[in-house]
Amino acid sequence: MKNNVIKKGFLAGTVVLASVSAYAYDLPTVNLGLTSFMDGGLPAGPGWYSQTYLQNYDASKLVDNNGNTLGLPKTDLSYQAIIEQVSYMSNIRVGQHAGLGLNFLLPFVSKMDMDDGLNNAAIKAQGGFGDLMIGPFIQFDPVMGAAGPKFVQRIEFQVNLPTGEYDRNKDINPGNNAVSLDPYWAATYWLNPKWTASTRIHYLYNFKNNEPGYAFGAADDIQAGQAIHANFATDYAVTPQLRLGINGYWLKQVTDTEVDGEKVKGRREQVWAIGPGAMYSFSKNDHLVANAYFEQDAKNRPEGTRVSFRYIHHF
Repeated sequence: MKNNVIKKGFLAGTVVLASVSAYAYDLPTVNLGLTSFMDGGLPAGPGWYSQTYLQNYDASKLVDNNGNTLGLPKTDLSYQAIIEQVSYMSNIRVGQHAGLGLNFLLPFVSKMDMDDGLNNAAIKAQGGFGDLMIGPFIQFDPVMGAAGPKFVQRIEFQVNLPTGEYDRNKDINPGNNAVSLDPYWAATYWLNPKWTASTRIHYLYNFKNNEPGYAFGAADDIQAGQAIHANFATDYAVTPQLRLGINGYWLKQVTDTEVDGEKVKGRREQVWAIGPGAMYSFSKNDHLVANAYFEQDAKNRPEGTRVSFRYIHHF
C-alpha cells in the first residue's frame, strides 16, 4: 500500500478516510468515557437494567501521526450518538463470590456532520446504526468493610459484531465491517465511605475487514492494530444523592495495522482526555451521570470535546 493512500474512518472511536498525505484512523468504535463513576459494580443487584447514553462529540481538527492537522481547508467533525444498553444480572453463581450476567449494546448515530472545506470531496460521512456489542460478564460480590463496601469488580468478554451500516465508498461509517474482541476489567475502590476511585481497562483485538474502503485501492483486506484503552474516574458524595468528580480516558494502539497482511508504519492511534463529571441518584434504581472530556495529544484521529449523559434504570 502506498504511503499517500489513507484513512479509514470510524465514529466515537471514529475512523476517517481521506486522500491526503497522512495516516491512519483505523480503530473501530470503543468505549471512550461512556462509563465513569462507580463502574465496578451494579447499583441494585440482580435483575434487568437499561442504560441510555446520549453523546455529543465536536472536533475542529483531524490529526496525523505527528499530531499535526491534516492538510485540508477544514477538518471539522461533529456527531450525536444514542446508545442503548440492556443488561441482565442473573442469580446464577460463579463460585461462592460472583454471579453471571450479559450485556447488549447498540449505538445509533443520529446526526453526523463533516466539513472538509471542499464540499466533502475529500471526506464523505454517513450516520445510522453502529455495530452490536454483546458481552457475558462475571460480577463479583462487594468486599465489605466496617463502614460499608471497600472494593467491587467485574470482568466482561465483549464481542463487537459487524451489524452496523458500512459503505466502502464512505470515509466515515458507524459500522466497522469486522469482528473485534474488547474484553475488560472494571473496578471501584472506596477510599472512604464517601470517596471512590474507578477504572475500566480494555484490550482491543480486531479481525480483518474483507471490504476495505476505497482509499485502500485494490487491497483485499485490512486488519486494524490492537489497542489498550481505559476509563478512569474519582468522585466524592457531597450529599447522599449527588456525587461530583473528575473523569478521563486513554487510548493507545500497540500494534501496526496490516493491509493485505503487511504491516503499515505510522498509523498507530492515541489520545487521552480529562474533565469534570457528576452523578445524581434518584433512588437505588435510577441514576443520571454526566461527563465532559477535553482531548489531548491525539495522533492519527480526531481531537476534540466529548460530552456524555447516561441514565441507568433497574427494573
